[in-house]
Amino acid sequence: MKRLLDIVASAGGLLFLSPVLWVFMGLIWLQDRSFPFYIAERVGKNGRLFRMVKLRSMIVGADRTGVDSTAAEDSRITWVGRIIRKYKLDELSQLWNVLRGDMSLVGPRPNVPREVALYTMQEKRLLQVKPGITDFSSIVFSDEGEVLAGSDDPDLKYHQIIRPWKSRLGLLYAEKRTFFVDLRLIWLTVVAILSRERALEGLQGVLRRLGADAQLREVASRREPLPAYPPPGSDQIVTSR
Repeated sequence: MKRLLDIVASAGGLLFLSPVLWVFMGLIWLQDRSFPFYIAERVGKNGRLFRMVKLRSMIVGADRTGVDSTAAEDSRITWVGRIIRKYKLDELSQLWNVLRGDMSLVGPRPNVPREVALYTMQEKRLLQVKPGITDFSSIVFSDEGEVLAGSDDPDLKYHQIIRPWKSRLGLLYAEKRTFFVDLRLIWLTVVAILSRERALEGLQGVLRRLGADAQLREVASRREPLPAYPPPGSDQIVTSR
């Protein structure tokens, strides 16, 4: 049923949202006369590489800097890109990857190979399921750019305060996933567009039912600043990348 939902929803979504995609494809092209998509290599299920399609929100060649984490004030983000990122429009084009079978609507977010190479043995269990457009962390860390804003090293800060909890949420999904959990996460993702606070409240109920520990639920509530913590499978906070 999960694959059937992926096919129906991605095909319908691409058809229904095509006017929005065309408008922003045009705006991206007009700003610098360059290809409106950013096609990047990601690691999928069982470590298989695939090419993920996103509306381009940064300047051409932004990935050559070697910086993977993006703070809100990152100078590589274009003016159109700020709109795209604010409303998560760059995720819409990933419906193509869902339709192809590279991704699912719901699943741990796919990562670049050099980040996956840093995974602990426990984190490598994330690769046992197909990556997705949305999951727990997509709601909890939808403000990732703001969290990393002002950091001298956004990548290191990501590994210290976001990766540990993002991986734990991903592992919880991989262990407890069901079709109904997927439906709930899709609904909460829609709610988050209108009210992130209500989406976070709804997420607490899902995490409780899945048996998430109190510490993970508290972090996922986002009521307090994110604490630095070791990634799953390690007892050391990341100090270098």
